[in-house]
Amino acid sequence: MERHLLMSKKERPRLGVMKQVKAKLVSLVVAARLLGVSYRQAKRVWRRYRDQGDSGLVHCGRGRRGNRSKAGKLRERILARYRERYPDFGPTLAAEHLSREGLKVDHETLRRWLLAKGLWTLQRRRQKHRQWRERKACFGELVQMDGSHHDWFEGRRQPAVLMVMIDDATNRSYAQFSEEETTRAAYDTFEGYARRHKLPVGLYVDRDSIYETQRELSVAEQLAGEKPLTQFGRAMKQLGVKIELAYSAQAKGRVERRNGLFQDRLVKEMRLAGISELEPANRFLEAQFLPELNRRFWVKPAQEADAHRPVPRDLGEVLSWEEERVVQRDWTVAWQGRWFQIGSGHEALCLVGRSVIVRELRNGAVQLIREKQKLKYRELTQRPLRAPRPQPRSKAAPQSKPEARHPWRQFGSGVGQEFWRGVKARAQAARRSALPSTSEAGQAGKEEPKAK
Repeated sequence: MERHLLMSKKERPRLGVMKQVKAKLVSLVVAARLLGVSYRQAKRVWRRYRDQGDSGLVHCGRGRRGNRSKAGKLRERILARYRERYPDFGPTLAAEHLSREGLKVDHETLRRWLLAKGLWTLQRRRQKHRQWRERKACFGELVQMDGSHHDWFEGRRQPAVLMVMIDDATNRSYAQFSEEETTRAAYDTFEGYARRHKLPVGLYVDRDSIYETQRELSVAEQLAGEKPLTQFGRAMKQLGVKIELAYSAQAKGRVERRNGLFQDRLVKEMRLAGISELEPANRFLEAQFLPELNRRFWVKPAQEADAHRPVPRDLGEVLSWEEERVVQRDWTVAWQGRWFQIGSGHEALCLVGRSVIVRELRNGAVQLIREKQKLKYRELTQRPLRAPRPQPRSKAAPQSKPEARHPWRQFGSGVGQEFWRGVKARAQAARRSALPSTSEAGQAGKEEPKAK
């Protein structure tokens, strides 16, 4: 009876069928059909049952060590090495590093060992329904970009941010460390990607202030029907790269999952390599980590076409900061407390009162642009001296009248209403005295017909 308890669900039906074969109630042909095996296999099962009885139906490997099982000493050695060097590594990553040391073990086997020893726990995540989005068909059709804030160096230096870019069609990734998530960091990361793979068609980012501005539209933008752009948005518009904004973290889940992979694996790899600064970390990323990552997690795109476009020669000038300024009457331009004198060779452009673009490159150089033409200039060491503007007289200050002997009154311009009233009265009296009297005018009227 105890032997029957060792039988599996697959072996128990065989016992009933073999008993019927032994009682000659069914033939082996029918028994093979009932068990779902071939006739030859049915004969083998019947032979073992006839020779060994019920125990002949139990699998011969039951209770024996598997052919691929690890020795107990090797198991203890692997677990000891895991506790010593990889205590916070996941089973998959730990199995990869252990294999490099000559301790080869499958990640699922290591997972079972760790669970049995209490060194690893199952992490169940709460599920939430999301709408699946199909990958883009071509490499370079859409690239997701995000900044990952994490304690990358585990307290060995100040916090940093990892700017990550991942192609939507192939999972091919690019990343670069920066001190903070700023426009400069986005520029540097985008240029690094473009130098390797050229310009993507679209860029999928979050609603950070680097990529979207909340300021109100100016009058010129309202008349032109344009939306306000950030410096990064303006650069992408000049390059012809379309920016798409994600309204949730799950919408750009591909780059978010890649951030999680970096936070898990890259932190531990840099710990083992003893990296504590940004420059060595970026070199390690480019030379070792990213090539291996892209080789392992690369996905074949639906179409073989490469949608990337050529990189312009002035990419470094486009990825800059641009502001509009007005040229003063002395042909100077003021910008951030600095003054630039435009050269006399541009006199034909009549730039006074017109707008020019002040462009600051990432290396600190400044360019003055007027309709895509670079202007020659020299920076002034101090602010240009301008004539002071006359200050308006305060209406509240009392005005004292000049004295009668003042020269201003002698010429009559300072007397005011009284003086001009006297002048008008004297003029009217002089005109009246020059006119003839009424009697003289009547006599002249009577004599006039006679003269005719």
